[in-house]
Amino acid sequence: EDACKLCVDISHLAQETFQILCLNAKNYLTNRHMITLGLVDASLVHPREVMRPAIIESASAIVLVHNHPSGDPTPSAEDIRITRQLIEAAKIVDIKLLDHVIIGRCSDGTKATENNKAFISMREDGLCDFS
Repeated sequence: EDACKLCVDISHLAQETFQILCLNAKNYLTNRHMITLGLVDASLVHPREVMRPAIIESASAIVLVHNHPSGDPTPSAEDIRITRQLIEAAKIVDIKLLDHVIIGRCSDGTKATENNKAFISMREDGLCDFS
């Protein structure tokens, strides 16, 4: 929910954007980085580009955030695949990947989709193993 609130400004974009939130050892936000700005239904994401700002800033942890311009935050098979790949990459560089949040089209945090959720937390929904 905190990640959604921090990134609610991307909920109305016409293009997908993939961002990371860099956190310190106490899980306080230190910076937010846009990694890519893609198309209406896709955004190219590579582990090297995602991890670069976190490594440069010596982040202890990161949260992945991207939007779905359709307004429906349901993750695609590709969203799940890249998240799993990024979890492994984060382990290699010893940075905790805490969650991947997908934001639907919503500005007030309520009833953005038919399932009444403005965002999906892949950790909370058990879609990937973040341990």
